Amino acid sequence: MRRDDLHTPCYIVQTERIRENLEILRDICEETGCRILLAQKAFSMFSLYPLIGEYLNGATASGLYEARLGYEEMGRENHIFSPAYREEEMEEILRYCDHIIFNSPAQFKKYRTAVKKAGRSMGMRINPECSTQEGHAIYDPCAPFSRLGTTLEKFSEEMSPEEIAELDGLHFHTLCEQDAGALAETLDAVESKFGRYLPGMKWLNFGGGHHITRRDYDRELLKKCIRSVKEKYGVEVYLEPGEAVALNAGVLLTEVLEIVENGMKIAILDASAACHMPDVLEMPYRPPLKGAGDPADPAEREEKPYVYRLAGPTCLAGDVIGDFAFEKPLQSGDRLEFQDMAIYTMVKNNTFNGMKLPDIVLEDENGECKIVRQFGYEDFKMRL
Repeated sequence: MRRDDLHTPCYIVQTERIRENLEILRDICEETGCRILLAQKAFSMFSLYPLIGEYLNGATASGLYEARLGYEEMGRENHIFSPAYREEEMEEILRYCDHIIFNSPAQFKKYRTAVKKAGRSMGMRINPECSTQEGHAIYDPCAPFSRLGTTLEKFSEEMSPEEIAELDGLHFHTLCEQDAGALAETLDAVESKFGRYLPGMKWLNFGGGHHITRRDYDRELLKKCIRSVKEKYGVEVYLEPGEAVALNAGVLLTEVLEIVENGMKIAILDASAACHMPDVLEMPYRPPLKGAGDPADPAEREEKPYVYRLAGPTCLAGDVIGDFAFEKPLQSGDRLEFQDMAIYTMVKNNTFNGMKLPDIVLEDENGECKIVRQFGYEDFKMRL
């Protein structure tokens, strides 16, 4: 099949783009000696896990089901972090995961014996209290009153020297779609507050949020940060990018169903922001659209004079994707391609209003498309 043969809406993930991203990540590993894991929370298309496993060292999970998916479908290193674990799930987690990362001293004390008995590596997530993000507090683990990670005050007060000695490593995750400069700033804070503990550790996990495969990302600075930590403390360094694995590696193909007008032209699509790309509303952000411009940009508006508000077909009044400018008028039946739709789409989508989930399609280097998964009524009904 080719793209023209596909039914909409559908996610199309491009194998070639995934491989290009993986090659960049593998080069970082080879040049620095670090280990890189897929953060499944951003991209869990497990049909590609065998390919990803050829390049990366494994996967990381946020809960039991992701842990099982990484264990069964990739079969390499398998890490897990959760703000709090369910007691009845810990035995199963210990079967699947080789690194267990705790969020608090209390969680460590509760499960340390079981983890040690299972022979798993044990770590603690720390909060260096260093915010480097602007405008997205919902994604800032260092924001005031954050529940994520243990501050130095709590770490030093609630962990005895003997308990700290039982930890194999420390983990921090403070970034979101950021460059290496934010990592360097965060590392300064980590070393300033927790550096005294690092010589006794086996590993330090830099977490995720690193946009390593973005074209303008400062990979030389990233490599410098990794090498510095390895040389200074003698620890293994882990990174857990999710977006970087599938960045710019997929599209959401959608069709215009109808054009209505109320003060401006509104194109109703068969794809929904609320159901199929929730980050558009949650972040919020305006997703890139192939062939379209930004009507707020005078130069683009001059080249593309036809402005439409693109919206979904649900009953949610705010199911709006954004305003876009086009070279010619849209018509019912036109197909549109939203870019960078491999990440945080499949893992977050939903069936609000009984909306059909988009097909999942894999496109090879020659443009041939294979339908990996289709969804129907039963997928909606089974969740209710």
